[in-house]
Amino acid sequence: MRPAHPASRPPDSWERGSPYEQYVGRWSRQVAPAFLAWLDLPAGLRWVDVGCGTGALAEAIASGSAPRSVTGFEPSEGFLEQARERLGARAQLHRGSAEALPLPDASADATVSGLVLNFLPDVAAGLREMVRITAAGGTVAAYVWDYAQRMELMQHFWEAAARLDPAAAALDEGVRFPLCRPQALEAAFRQAHLQEVGVTGLEIPTVFESFAAYWKPFLGGQGPAPAYAMSLPPERRQALRDALEARLPVQADGSIALVARAWAVRGRVPAR
Repeated sequence: MRPAHPASRPPDSWERGSPYEQYVGRWSRQVAPAFLAWLDLPAGLRWVDVGCGTGALAEAIASGSAPRSVTGFEPSEGFLEQARERLGARAQLHRGSAEALPLPDASADATVSGLVLNFLPDVAAGLREMVRITAAGGTVAAYVWDYAQRMELMQHFWEAAARLDPAAAALDEGVRFPLCRPQALEAAFRQAHLQEVGVTGLEIPTVFESFAAYWKPFLGGQGPAPAYAMSLPPERRQALRDALEARLPVQADGSIALVARAWAVRGRVPAR
């Protein structure tokens, strides 16, 4: 089969909240509480969520961390709309980018980011901003999917896609995003002059009741894999569907039990 995209790759589209929730947002909602438990920060803090998306992490903070305040920034208006509906008055949510946060220096106690760092145009600039707005002694932390080794719902997709279209291998997030590895995350936080940097893995089950439940989110067009799937002509998309159905570990009841791992990283802001 000839490569479907000899000249360019589909865009990493992240604009519409509902398809994102079906694809990966629902799994982020499971990781967020585990991330906060690992941080184990006290009550009464000023939290900032950078790249808050549809509100998974901000909601977990508001619900379980007894914050003084929660402020979120997100460039996608479609994601912000869904986050505002979910969070209401529990958080102040604004449109904005990680590289230019409209907050004063040292105005937060904990600045966090969920599943965003790999998609920043300038990771170093984003981390500098996160450090800038965080008070001395405060925490900067983030988590990203382990695309390279343990994000199984995506790994199966890209392995099947690459067998049919060798050019698809270059689109795999595990290849494209170096920050999906713990060593790279730790190095980025140290380069941002954070102290006491630590990394841990957070694993959650991702269970689908049927193959149809697994496949449907890839038809939403949100994110690299769904964008690739929807860029294919119908006959190639069907061939990819058939290849995936043949390779996935389907249980006797028709369900598919996979695992997703996120790498979490944190650091302390030094005295200025």
